[in-house]
Amino acid sequence: MRYVVLSTILVCAFCVAGVKSQPAAVDDTLPSNYVPSGKVMFKQYCATCHGSEAKGNGPLASLLKVPPPDLTKLAQRHAGKFPYDYVSTVLQFGPGPSAHGSSDMPTWGPIFGYFDKQNQKAVQQRIKNLCDYLASLQEP
Repeated sequence: MRYVVLSTILVCAFCVAGVKSQPAAVDDTLPSNYVPSGKVMFKQYCATCHGSEAKGNGPLASLLKVPPPDLTKLAQRHAGKFPYDYVSTVLQFGPGPSAHGSSDMPTWGPIFGYFDKQNQKAVQQRIKNLCDYLASLQEP
């Protein structure tokens, strides 16, 4: 079941990326090195599982073997400090079976690398933008 869900998520991500990249290629107003904001990327790639408010209640959450975590409580779970290094590592290299509880979450580093034609600076900027956005959502 989790492979079906993961495959569905990846297909959706690539479809969204394909649809989103076509207007950008035609629209000359965006620079070639454009990297979307963390909020935009979260809505595109993360909200289907984590929910639009990052509470872990996205439309696909009920299909996952292990429910996605409430990302607004990351700082609470890490002694009150947002874990930038942890979050960026999960985004770049994947959650691993023990760090996230499940391997259902896509490994975004290689996917972003594909989107950005292996431009590692752009990939790192995407990850930073996502981390900064998640940090802004933290509840006290």
